[in-house]
Amino acid sequence: MALDDNALKPASELARLRKPLFPGESEAYSQARLKHLEEEIAFRRQATRLVEQRQALPPGPVIEKNYRFKDENGADIGLIDLFGDHDTLISYFWMYGPQRERPCPMCTNWLGGVNGNAADVKQRAALKVFGRSPTTRQRAFAIERGWQHLDFVQTVGDDYARDIGILDDDGSEGAAIVVFRKDGDKARLFYAAEMPWEAADPGQDPRTYPDIAPLWSLLDLTPEGRPEKWYPKLNY
Repeated sequence: MALDDNALKPASELARLRKPLFPGESEAYSQARLKHLEEEIAFRRQATRLVEQRQALPPGPVIEKNYRFKDENGADIGLIDLFGDHDTLISYFWMYGPQRERPCPMCTNWLGGVNGNAADVKQRAALKVFGRSPTTRQRAFAIERGWQHLDFVQTVGDDYARDIGILDDDGSEGAAIVVFRKDGDKARLFYAAEMPWEAADPGQDPRTYPDIAPLWSLLDLTPEGRPEKWYPKLNY
């Protein structure tokens, strides 16, 4: 159901419904938390509007180029084949090209969270992980991490990676979230996370929104927040 602005109560009114969990709050804590809750309600509404705007995007461009992929059985397939029985395809291109000894730790962290939800997601949409390495290599790492619900495909050639702007001439690669929509026997772009690194705010780590990595969402709940210049590792 779409958010009806005319039916919304003021965020400040809703915030006053707060019931403290534990006794002993100082007046300063109560007032600060009340103000913060008001902002959380306003932010939730803005996030809902952002989702509605995304879902209302007009049809994106038809993907005319015949990108090729190899699935985990070694079959050569096209983009439209990755949809299976679904009309929507969620894809994540991770940084695990043949030149990398080990995959990107941040990609690994993100995919670990996705794996836990993949079985549910795949009830509603196709979900594929793209990589430049052979699927056998990608799958071997998935087994090492205990991932059971992710489907990997290899991009054949580098046209796809170059066209979406995540592969440089020196072979360095980036990651990408791209969502496609089926249109007959063709695929259309529905949405891509396109926020450039240059759009990062001063003092902030470059990132897109929504920030869908559970790691950061959890650390954002802590008093220390996101550690400056800290990133996850493959092993500790």
